[in-house]
Amino acid sequence: MAVRIRMKQMGRTHRHYYRIVAIDHRQPRDGRVIEELGSYDPHLADKEKRVTLTPSRIKYWMSVGAKPSEHCAALFGKYMKKFEDLETQAAAAKAADAAKPA
Repeated sequence: MAVRIRMKQMGRTHRHYYRIVAIDHRQPRDGRVIEELGSYDPHLADKEKRVTLTPSRIKYWMSVGAKPSEHCAALFGKYMKKFEDLETQAAAAKAADAAKPA
């Protein structure tokens, strides 16, 4: 199965919203997905809140051969570092909470 990382269009007319998904390349644009990896809302005024990503899962899918679309690759290049840092901070906080005695 050839997997692609691309955007699935959601929302309503004139107010599109996209989910970034891992999907079989033979599925239609809005077809059945394998896994949801993030979201993109181009209508938000705050540019930092437009994109949400799950970097660990995106890296996994790319390591097993999934290819991102042009738009997704651009978003990954721009925002991946930010979400990797957030993910490592969350993991460190979780480890610190687990290490505390009850």
